[in-house]
Amino acid sequence: MEKAQTKPTILVVDDTPDNITLLTALLGEHYRNKVATNGQRALKIAFAEPHPDLILLDIMMPDMDGYEVCSQLKANPATASIPVIFLTAKIQDEDEARGFELGAVDYITKPINPPILRARVQTHIALQHARSSLERQNEILDQ
Repeated sequence: MEKAQTKPTILVVDDTPDNITLLTALLGEHYRNKVATNGQRALKIAFAEPHPDLILLDIMMPDMDGYEVCSQLKANPATASIPVIFLTAKIQDEDEARGFELGAVDYITKPINPPILRARVQTHIALQHARSSLERQNEILDQ
């Protein structure tokens, strides 16, 4: 199957099964979903090849919160460019600011508005693909 026909992969990270069910149902038609219920599992999936095209990441999880997961993703050259969207019940401005400081591309608060979630995911996947395409073109021109 050609790459252009392959569905982009989204890693959904949330410790609440109902949230995972909702997110995978909302996105499953257009995206391939991988799921993690904790930070360690999320990192294991994200670091493995092929990397996800985008990560939807809850903040409030036991053992390792989403902020720490994002920090580790951004610190690793293999995963640093994967767009991370925080999906969280944390609604304070300082929480959102911290998410962006750690390298997230977006911050969506719960309860989730399905059309907005789909639109933001689609936008960030398109931006990521455009960025990757430009990087490949630059590599070719540099040869």
